[in-house]
Amino acid sequence: MTRKSTLTRRRFLARAAGVSMSAMAIPHIIPASALGLADSVSPSNRITIGMIGIGRQALAYNLPFFMSQADCEVVALCDVDRWRLAVTEERTASYYGETKNRCPKVPDCRRYVDFREVLDRKDIDAVMISTPDHWHVPMSVLAVKSGKDVCCEKPLTRSIAEGRLLSDVVAKHQRVFRTDSEWRSKPQSHRAVELVRNGRIGKLHTIRTGVPFGVGRTQSSPAHIDMPVPEELNYDLWQGPAQVKPYTEERVHRIKDYERPGWMNIRDYCDGMILNWTTHLNDIAQWGNDTDRSGPVAVEGHGKFPPPGSLWDVCYEFEFTCTYANGVKLICKTDDTIYTRFEGEQGWIQANYFNSNAPELQAEPASLLDQAIGANELHFPLLHEKRDFLSAVKTRGATLADAEVGHRTASLGHLGHIAIQLGRKLSWDPVQERFADEEANRRLSLPPGRAPWAI
Repeated sequence: MTRKSTLTRRRFLARAAGVSMSAMAIPHIIPASALGLADSVSPSNRITIGMIGIGRQALAYNLPFFMSQADCEVVALCDVDRWRLAVTEERTASYYGETKNRCPKVPDCRRYVDFREVLDRKDIDAVMISTPDHWHVPMSVLAVKSGKDVCCEKPLTRSIAEGRLLSDVVAKHQRVFRTDSEWRSKPQSHRAVELVRNGRIGKLHTIRTGVPFGVGRTQSSPAHIDMPVPEELNYDLWQGPAQVKPYTEERVHRIKDYERPGWMNIRDYCDGMILNWTTHLNDIAQWGNDTDRSGPVAVEGHGKFPPPGSLWDVCYEFEFTCTYANGVKLICKTDDTIYTRFEGEQGWIQANYFNSNAPELQAEPASLLDQAIGANELHFPLLHEKRDFLSAVKTRGATLADAEVGHRTASLGHLGHIAIQLGRKLSWDPVQERFADEEANRRLSLPPGRAPWAI
């Protein structure tokens, strides 16, 4: 990749000191793209993958899956925290409290602090981005422009404008992209959507989604205490395109720990549950409504935030309603249970998640759940989200949740967030992706003060 395509922001452009940790050799694999092969995977039929971000999500889900697949090989690990780069079999096993290892063979591959070194490698076909949210789009854009296919954690974006930018860049460069949410891979989601899309509840009129409350409901924000930056953390590169703020542990993540990090509660880096969890449930809502490449025409809502000046400042309790051109209303709110519910003129279907007091799938009438989907009706594939990605890398086909789908799903949370902050109902044009309200339109981009980055 050329340096013209890198982020232009002040110090973070400077390479970190001690960037490359080359304790292990690069595997001798030539990418298929270098040989002109159409499927752009390695001649050994193994897709070479660079892991960017080795925090709790990568260690819990992403690295174990890719390590377990015979048709791919992890050849690079990258994180701004050098302690997290020291991944071992013992650590992956102890993380789960298991005697067996979820990552049976931690890869013999090179470690990096600066993600651009991973993107510079010509022998890497794809990257898995598992970083804090404020890095998702910048890294994804640079990866796509460097010729990599991308699997990126949800929520995909920090603003509607950067979501449109990412979707357009992916389309222009014809790369495979997967928004990494597992909800379309859950059997209850899949079954509910197939039944709804095939008309089993009659005309759909209402969708309800329930997401967990944020920590602000039960836990007050910690105070900011200036601390020295740990020697193993490249804090400047961690901040990246975000505003420069003094270091305190609860702003980033606990050192030498995999507990839920503080950055998830700080709007410099994340929008909290209104994006983090709504993107799971509202993705299924949009899929069932057949609007996952479009969006609503109006939005309104209300919510609660911590007191001004709090370190943790994301919306922790909310409810917002999106109205679609077909008359369907999506009501998304924080709740004590997690669900997606479709209501139609002839009944309802509800998919439940992590609720021991209810079955995974409920319906009224209950007989709806026994209905078969005919051969000539709509069918959707049911497969692991990362398997969906790997298959698309091989075939050069579309994934079930590409950049456009991920952008449109995240947009619902952004729309609700903007309506809550402005305290009024807003009209939205899902084609032009603009409000009929100039004050609202000013919130389509990243918040004031965020540094721009070159494309």
